[in-house]
Amino acid sequence: MNSEHNLDKKQLRSAFERATGSYDQAAVLQREVSNRMMSRLEYIKYKPDVILDAGSGTGYGTQQLVKRYPGSQLIAVDIAWAMLSHARPNIAWWQRLLPLQQQRTDYVCADIEQFPIKNESIGMIWSNLALQWCNDLDRTFAEMHRILRTDGLLMFSTFGPDTLKELRQSFAQVDTLSHVNHFVDMHDIGDLLVHNGFSTPVMDMEYITLTYDDVIGVMRDLKAIGAHNVLLGRQQGLMGKNKWQQAIAAYEKLRRNGKLPATFEVVYGHAWKPLDRRSILTPETRRQLGLIP
Repeated sequence: MNSEHNLDKKQLRSAFERATGSYDQAAVLQREVSNRMMSRLEYIKYKPDVILDAGSGTGYGTQQLVKRYPGSQLIAVDIAWAMLSHARPNIAWWQRLLPLQQQRTDYVCADIEQFPIKNESIGMIWSNLALQWCNDLDRTFAEMHRILRTDGLLMFSTFGPDTLKELRQSFAQVDTLSHVNHFVDMHDIGDLLVHNGFSTPVMDMEYITLTYDDVIGVMRDLKAIGAHNVLLGRQQGLMGKNKWQQAIAAYEKLRRNGKLPATFEVVYGHAWKPLDRRSILTPETRRQLGLIP
């Protein structure tokens, strides 16, 4: 990936730390996508004993998973400690009535590109709108494959290339700098899953469009959820007044029915870690098949 599309992880962590107090109020899309992901679990008859919420934020998805799988251990992982600290008190009253062994949720502050989790220890990885914050998605999927048990499930959502296309197009009228984060195509994500050993991934996408009264509203919401531009190739310092006005004027041309659109391409996927059949063959059989010298 072009280095200018890489995220500044220090700035990313700081952005999410600062957004903790405003996140829940502004994260309408994140909750909606989490709900849609949860409804997809209705069709997957699987009860994992250990679930990892990768990029757990303030804990909305974690609490959904706790309620759906009350007997499972939950591990919430996020890059921002403030987000995890905010999530920890959010324990539903009914969860406190469960036996101690049934209400355990662990909180781990870490980058999901490199999990501090032992091999083959997780039954399901759930990740709602977090993979877009990874610089190396190939490495991230390799890590997820490493920590998943055989027959374990990876279920995720992320953003595709058309996300915030209106904002990107408007800034493109002003300069050639990167003002919007880079997002990976759905088909490339599927290829990366296969490359890292996942079995027949299921991928699909949908467009969700939010509407705003003005451009400031779009930017305010992005900042409130910590999703503003943290690219290494971003402009350093404030944009000049003239350029900012030009960008706003370009965005205004997209106004429809009195509102400005902000499009999000939401990509959904799930895949399984298959049994490595080579592991059940005897050394002699593997040698005969040419799997080992």
